[in-house]
Amino acid sequence: MCGPRHTLGGMSTSETSRFVRLRAELVLEITDSGALTSAALDRILADEFMPEDERGHAEAAVREDEAEALAYLVEPFDLVGDVPGIEVAQASWSSEEIEDYDPESVEWDLGGDLDGDDADGDAGDGREAPAPGA
Repeated sequence: MCGPRHTLGGMSTSETSRFVRLRAELVLEITDSGALTSAALDRILADEFMPEDERGHAEAAVREDEAEALAYLVEPFDLVGDVPGIEVAQASWSSEEIEDYDPESVEWDLGGDLDGDDADGDAGDGREAPAPGA
């Protein structure tokens, strides 16, 4: 076993829940808008299951918005697809353009709890979060 077994009312977590919510947050810099848009358009064109009316809407959205292009290229299933012993039960993702990104701002510190209520200073899993600037 990799770590401590946490208990709830005398029951191990493996006895109370078989589902885990994994949250990840990334801030990405678009360095080549044309390449991103082109790759997204290629993905849409190659999607044999996408209805034609949806395809036209998707192509227009990708041409207008880099965040939409990125959303068409990101597959959360790829993140955990090779992890043994799990099966994805549900997934959702989105992307949005951010105008005011400042990597030095406390607002953009991704080291703590993604819900913003990380009062104990750990990374949400018992490990210490890295100190700002570390």
